[in-house]
Amino acid sequence: MSSGKAPKGKSQEQVVAGFQELRQQQRAIASRIAEVEMDMKEHELVIETLKEVAPERRCYRMVGGVLVERTVSDVLPALTSNKEQMANFVENMTKQLETKGKEINTYREEHNIRIRGEEENSREEKPEKDTKSGGGVLVANNS
Repeated sequence: MSSGKAPKGKSQEQVVAGFQELRQQQRAIASRIAEVEMDMKEHELVIETLKEVAPERRCYRMVGGVLVERTVSDVLPALTSNKEQMANFVENMTKQLETKGKEINTYREEHNIRIRGEEENSREEKPEKDTKSGGGVLVANNS
């Protein structure tokens, strides 16, 4: 990553370090969202399975690292509640992710940060748009 002159007296290394820290925070939020979404899908699978089982049937649930024996009628409402809480958590984390993305873009504009490869890709895309041939099709003009 390269940057132009850093305003407010920050050195180039400090600006880049700040930018990398923001990106790391964004990646951590995205990772947490993915993890909770996977847990939600597991909860949905278990809920769908337990709906087809008799309510008085015994089942086992891990609570704080301890395996607890309960009935389906006891476990099902707790699983449903947990899934709803996870959905709310994912919604809040998604908003945080969007906010962090805006913060990163503001930081990039403020410090004139350019990511390597970004400018090269935009230059390569422009000539492709000006050509008249279809994507991946070679056309010979014999006139």
